Order: sequence, then C-alpha cells, then structure tokens
Amino acid sequence: MSSPRGLIIAAPASGSGKTLLTLGLLRALRDAGHAVAGAKAGPDYIDPAFHTAASGRPAFNLDPWAMRPETLAGLLSGAAQTTDTIIVEGVMGLFDGIHLPDRPDAGSTADLAAMTGWPVVLVVDASKQAASVGALVRGFAEHRADVRIAGVIFNRVASPTHEAVLRDASHAAAPAVRLLGSVGRNPALAMPERHLGLIQAGEHADLERFIAAAALTISDTVDVDALVGLAGPCEISRPDTMPPDLLPPLGQRIAVARDQAFAFCYPATLDGWRAAGAEIRPFSPLADDPPDPTADAIYLPGGYPELHAGTLAAADRFLNGLRDAANRGVKIFGECGGYMVLGRGLVDADSTLHKMADLLPVETSFAARRLHLGYRVAHLHRDGPLGPAGSCFRGHEFHYASISNEATESPLFTAENARGEHLGPAGATSGSVCGSFIHLIDRTAA
Repeated sequence: MSSPRGLIIAAPASGSGKTLLTLGLLRALRDAGHAVAGAKAGPDYIDPAFHTAASGRPAFNLDPWAMRPETLAGLLSGAAQTTDTIIVEGVMGLFDGIHLPDRPDAGSTADLAAMTGWPVVLVVDASKQAASVGALVRGFAEHRADVRIAGVIFNRVASPTHEAVLRDASHAAAPAVRLLGSVGRNPALAMPERHLGLIQAGEHADLERFIAAAALTISDTVDVDALVGLAGPCEISRPDTMPPDLLPPLGQRIAVARDQAFAFCYPATLDGWRAAGAEIRPFSPLADDPPDPTADAIYLPGGYPELHAGTLAAADRFLNGLRDAANRGVKIFGECGGYMVLGRGLVDADSTLHKMADLLPVETSFAARRLHLGYRVAHLHRDGPLGPAGSCFRGHEFHYASISNEATESPLFTAENARGEHLGPAGATSGSVCGSFIHLIDRTAA
C-alpha cells in the first residue's frame, strides 16, 4: 500500500509558532473536506494530542533516529488507510539534532524530510527582523541538498509595511521558496506551558474554541490551497498495513494506566500490542481504580505524577492493587512517571514526601529540579517482560526529577546516550516489577 502525501512544518528555532500554524492548518484542511492527519517529528507526547483534536484523526510520532525504517514505513502505511495528507510538525529548529561528530543534524526534522522526500514549509518568527530574513531563508534553503524548502510563512508580523519588506527580501534571496502567508501578532493565540512543554490538550481550557480561532487566522492569512498543494509522495513505504511491533507485549491482558498523571504513552505502542493479540485494559489511578485483577501485566507510562502526588499517595485501591499484583507475580513495568510511582516515595516541589507503591528501591524528588534530556540506547540487563537479557531499545529521557535514593545492584538496563557514551545502569527491578526513567520508542539490534 502506498503512503499518504506529506508536508513538514519546520522552523529555524523553537518558539517560532510551528504548533499554532500546524493546528490551524489541520483544522482548516479538515473543514475544507480533506482527509488530513497530524504527526510529530521526534519524541513528543503532547503535540500529537493537539493534532488529533484539530484534525479529528489519530496523530502519531515519526522519529528518524529512534525508529527503524520499517517502523516509519509501517506507521505511514497504516495512516494511508484513512488519510490522504499528513502534516508533520517538526521538532526544535529544522537542523537541530543529536550533533554527532560526523552528523551535526542527525535525528533532526531535516533527516525526516530527507528520508520521506517531503517538502518543508519554514515558519519564521519575524518579530525582531526585517530585510535580514532574506539571508535566513536562503541559508536554510541551501543548507542541505536533500532537503527542499518549498515555502515560507512569516509569523508575528507587525504591519503591512513589515510584511512587504519580508516578502521582498525573501523573494530576492531565495526566489524558489514560495511565500505562503504572513501571520500577525496575536497574544490571544499564545499556548500555555509548564515544565515539560505545553500543557496537555485535555487540560487546555476551551480547546475547541482555541483551535477554531487558529484555523480562522490561518485561513485568513495563509494560502492554504497552495500550501497543501506542495505536499508530495513519501519515498518510504511497505506493502502491508499491520501496525509495527515497536515493543514486545508485556502480556496477553495488559492493564494500562491512562489519565492526566499517566498520559505519556505512544499510541503506536498500544496498537502494536493489540496487533500481536494482546488485550488492553485502561484504568485511572487518579480515580483510585485498581488495575484489572485478571491482567497478567500492568503498564504505568509517564506523565505528571508530581502534580498529583497527594492524590496518588491516598489512592489506596490503586496502590494496593499494584502490590497485590506484584505478590502474584504479575509483570509490572513503569516508565518515568510510572517508575516514580512504583518507587518508595516522591518528594514534590514543596519538599513534601508522598509515599508511593514501594515496589522498587527508588525515591525521587522535585524539590531540587534538574533537567535530564536526551536520546538513550537501552540494553536489557536481565530476562524480563521486555524480552531476554541483551535486548536493545532506543528511547528518550525528559524529566526534572532527581533520584534521592536508588539501589543499583539490580538495574533494568545498561544505557548509552545517542553518541555511544556509556551512562551506566538505569532503572531497577524487583521480582516481577521493573522500570526506569527511559521512555522506550522502538526495539533495535543489539
């Protein structure tokens, strides 16, 4: 099966307005009758939920570093069943990647553009420049021969005069790059943030009105027909439409924590488990739901347990359900926030200690926050629900929690960063319970 046509919305830097432009474009195209879906370049749990709300179709992640080519092809092949156009929101700046010695933009949005062959529309924050934008656009257009900058949108434009200067400078410097529109400053369309990025879509007050306003702005200021007309065919595809097998199923009936405290779960992972024959049983720890007692595995994904630590500490049915399952030998796996909840205690930003499940020998703290960010290669330390010892995965780490106490004699993984530098043991295991701060994305060769 062929893959859908695609287009990548990128920018010179974070904060340029990619998300707003992507949401407005998705909704405008949906309103015009297009079968359109959103995707996010790189590891991101938050933006795809906004994309889904804007398009009405499931969004997904496309990670050129952490995902195998067959995984990328499988995701796009599956999307082609219900979608004719994919709008991809880039991550950070277009060429911002891992910065390997021989590949300073490895894993970047540009890499994804080169792999797919999809054209790029550059969103430029023009609030603090004028004619200099010509050099910027030309530089981005000429930086990589295998990445095509097909169009540009200027954001936060101050006036018609400002727009004219930007248009003329860009056309003179890079005439092949089409000017698709200029969006003025609008504080009403600012998106609220917290320490891990945007607030979650489910927490956004009046999200539907916000997306509708973004769509109206884009329809009024951007040539939407010309923009979607730039979308091109994908150069990676595969014949079948089965969801890719990113991670092995933890069991046959898997209880999965799903609420505002445990929202960081890649849909493609769950889809792969279902395709492998597993049954997914969602439950809400914040509602004090216990995991399904008939489940043979429990998955606690990441999220924001630090914002709900008091509620989780008082959720006796949830915590006792975890403990009972562990006593029965049920396989339990926690990632990042889920890992913290499986530990002994969590210290919140006010230095208050909240007791957690006490199933893993780890204590974490947000009282002294420190950013941990980056891709990871994780080698399984011993046989377990994720496979035999030596199994290898790629993933990412993004959190501000500090480890105040962690036993290291029985780690879950040995880890490296994306540059191959050894990071030592990661995570912990105890009986049938395991977890770490690493969000796993895809399996890979050892």
